[in-house]
Amino acid sequence: MILDLHSHSIASDDGRAKVENYCQWIRKKSLPLDGFVLTEHRQFDSASDYRALEDEFGLLILKASEVETEYGHVLVFGVNDDLEASFDFADIRNPLAMVLQESRRCGAVAVPCHPGRPKVGMCAHWETKGEVEGVEIVETLNGGSREGENEEALAFATRYGWKRIGGSDSHIVSHIGRCATRFDAEIRDIDGLVAALQGDGFEAVRPLEA
Repeated sequence: MILDLHSHSIASDDGRAKVENYCQWIRKKSLPLDGFVLTEHRQFDSASDYRALEDEFGLLILKASEVETEYGHVLVFGVNDDLEASFDFADIRNPLAMVLQESRRCGAVAVPCHPGRPKVGMCAHWETKGEVEGVEIVETLNGGSREGENEEALAFATRYGWKRIGGSDSHIVSHIGRCATRFDAEIRDIDGLVAALQGDGFEAVRPLEA
């Protein structure tokens, strides 16, 4: 099963894609995706319901969040009421250690994204501010990364033994699916995604190049 774990809709301040348009594009272009996760910036969109689109297009559409820390941006999968109450998702200076710890405590999974990117990626801060305990997975394939950034993320993941995911980081419709994550098991909901990420049966892929 292949899921794009990092995408943004018009619910994000810089997103220009409607969720329905993502679905239409995936089907029109016959992209090898089984679904995607909406990781809106600095928020968790609890109100939107995409079940009708899931049924219409036969795609899994899940919701997560991209929060900001002093070490860069972090994807959080499995957001629940307890986690939303534990820190301010809109804060751009959340401590990475706290986001990792609180996510784990609340049964969620926190994944530093585009870690090789300057300023908003973890790697540069890791070198200057020191290591942070609790990192287990990082995004090593990001569809919006520039030359060398994914390579640096992969080098860090290899060095520290971190697990690896991929996501397009799409903000416009035509970028969906550039990078994704292949799972060994079928995933039907956010709980299944969290359980899969807590295991080892997944890898970062470029589905359009397969």
